[in-house]
Amino acid sequence: MQRLYRYSFLIAETVIMVGALAFIVRIPSVYAGIAAVVTSPFVYTFNSTGTLKEAGDAGASSSPYWWLNSGAYTHLGGGVGKTVQGNLPSLDVWRLLYAVSNPLDTDNGYRPQNIFRLFTRSSWQNAEQSAYMKIKKDNLSSSPNRNGSNGLLLFNRYQSNGDLYYAGIRVDGAAVIKKKKGGTYYTMAYKKIFSGTYNKQSSPNLLPHNEWVGVRSEVVNNANGTATIRFYTDVGKTGVWKLVLSAVDDGRKFGGSSIAASGSGGIRTDFMDVEFDDYKFITL
Repeated sequence: MQRLYRYSFLIAETVIMVGALAFIVRIPSVYAGIAAVVTSPFVYTFNSTGTLKEAGDAGASSSPYWWLNSGAYTHLGGGVGKTVQGNLPSLDVWRLLYAVSNPLDTDNGYRPQNIFRLFTRSSWQNAEQSAYMKIKKDNLSSSPNRNGSNGLLLFNRYQSNGDLYYAGIRVDGAAVIKKKKGGTYYTMAYKKIFSGTYNKQSSPNLLPHNEWVGVRSEVVNNANGTATIRFYTDVGKTGVWKLVLSAVDDGRKFGGSSIAASGSGGIRTDFMDVEFDDYKFITL
């Protein structure tokens, strides 16, 4: 078994301040852009200490394993990975950048973790992906994009921002499998699995808090040209995975042909402070 425990944190950027605005400038480096050669199983336990900064593309990431596409920082410490926790300082470079680029979703730049997107730099096709996540705090932003579809989600076969699968659990208490094709989302399967009635103001998150919740997806191509997606949960980190949803992408709906090629995996969380542990990819 290959176990990959450490980030590589390489300086590949500098920040230029012009008045109250901050601009990130990439610095050429012989190390920047090099992705690790990863084989199955890929096991990442967040067992080091450091910080991964957001990068404009995968090749600019300072980690050979991960690309932080959105969310400003991924922090490692105490054996777990973390989104930003709480508010960024007023003069933090990413607070200033998000205040200009997306103040609505990030509460004027103070909470970039509201739109957290972390991708693997390795590509996977017929594979099982899993991670444990713990919600530490809800961020009750006034953004209209804070809604029942937010959640703890796994990206699968990511080709671009417009073409991917994802599966996970939503703050309205449901499990979901979705496909994004040509920039349009298609719900492939949806099932309520947590009790309660979602309300954006009075009951904004029906998912467990301060408890490890495992999410696992499987995506496999079939001989007839279809793709099967399955989704499992392990609430409480018991080690027992429960199949809660499955869907078949047969090319006749959900935006046409299946996403058959290999692509990146990864983690998406919305409008929450979240911790991560025991991330894994296994070829099927």
